[in-house]
Amino acid sequence: MTTKGACFLGERRIEVRELELPELSDDDILIKNIACGVCGTDVHIFHGDKGPAEVTPPIVLGHEYAGIVERVGAGVTGFKAGDKVTIDPNIYCGSCRFCRAGKKQLCESMAAIGVTRGGGFAEHSVVPASQAIKLAPELDIEAAVMAEPLACCIHGIDRAGIRTGDAVLVVGGGAIGLLMVQLAKLSGAATVILSEPVKARRDVALALGADACIDPVKLAPHLEMQRLTGGEGADVVIECAGNTTATRQSFDCAAKGATVLLFSVPAADATFALPLFDVFSKELTIKGSFVNPDTHSRAVAMLSSGKIKTAPLITHRFGLDRLEEAIGMQMSAESIKVLVKP
Repeated sequence: MTTKGACFLGERRIEVRELELPELSDDDILIKNIACGVCGTDVHIFHGDKGPAEVTPPIVLGHEYAGIVERVGAGVTGFKAGDKVTIDPNIYCGSCRFCRAGKKQLCESMAAIGVTRGGGFAEHSVVPASQAIKLAPELDIEAAVMAEPLACCIHGIDRAGIRTGDAVLVVGGGAIGLLMVQLAKLSGAATVILSEPVKARRDVALALGADACIDPVKLAPHLEMQRLTGGEGADVVIECAGNTTATRQSFDCAAKGATVLLFSVPAADATFALPLFDVFSKELTIKGSFVNPDTHSRAVAMLSSGKIKTAPLITHRFGLDRLEEAIGMQMSAESIKVLVKP
């Protein structure tokens, strides 16, 4: 079977082609891809940076997607044609020391749908049934596209260790930051503050439950954070902007004893001069967060519950033949989340 797909050729080149899909094995399902989000990882890969796994062009990117099952392999029992599904893209080896130690997100041989094998920027995809999660018929398919980024955020929230009553600062108000604002509120934070230079994103954050927002261009974030928290600063800082200015701000705004979660995907060669005396004198905890181990089903449950709002985050939609334009828009301050509709 052939399908139309936007093929990443490397060196910032994408070409829509007729592609031959792999044969459906006994454990695979064939999906009609309905919508796929443009992720910061796609942007990095497009510009030649590293993804979560090694990228070998030509490849169909797109790992934040949902669709409808068209056919199932002979051994598949959990799905049938017509089911709505979302895809957990990360495929772990199960045998390396990290997988065996319960840290499969650090797998030494991880593969990923939409990174190492064909993904969502195509009309169809073939995936192992084990990577699909069935959706309730009433769940909007565009909301389901947000399951993968939400799953990553849930893992980050688990890592951040928010306690009831904490003051939380989220740095960066893109789609990830706005998901983090909602999750921090649901995790029991007494105060959730977003630092974001784009007013439209700050407005969305306030509508989604943020207690206050900071414009870091007009105000000194650490001083404003102290004002908003009675001089204390943030108990948890979640950095979601992916630049060193945001990283600096995160450390400046951290209270004594705080946890700083560096969540964003930085450039592969990005470095930051760590404020060692602050780490020492404030007794800071610094954490990273990588992909979404065992959190995709939790993300779907949260979306189905209606407790996470995604509609305000989806700002632009493009056809498959406009993928390069979609990637450019995702990099723009105009957008929050960009979708491609194959």
